[in-house]
Amino acid sequence: MVTCANERRFVAHLVGHHAMSERRACKATGFCRMTMRYRATRGNDTSLRERLKAIARERQRLGYGRLHVLLRREGFRVNHKRLFRHNP
Repeated sequence: MVTCANERRFVAHLVGHHAMSERRACKATGFCRMTMRYRATRGNDTSLRERLKAIARERQRLGYGRLHVLLRREGFRVNHKRLFRHNP
């Protein structure tokens, strides 16, 4: 399995060293051109992370579902799936 970063590097190599267009390099390698253009954006969730860690230290027996309920009561609007990935 090739990661997106490796795909970008490979296509950039073809474009730079072999004077191919990005479109032709993507077509030759079978990579999607959308992968080359996509830039991930992440929100700043430091306050959420800190509060989640604090609650998890206080109440060690709680799972992410109950932590989600407590955070929602405090005003954090976060999806439970995202919270599951951040669970300390």
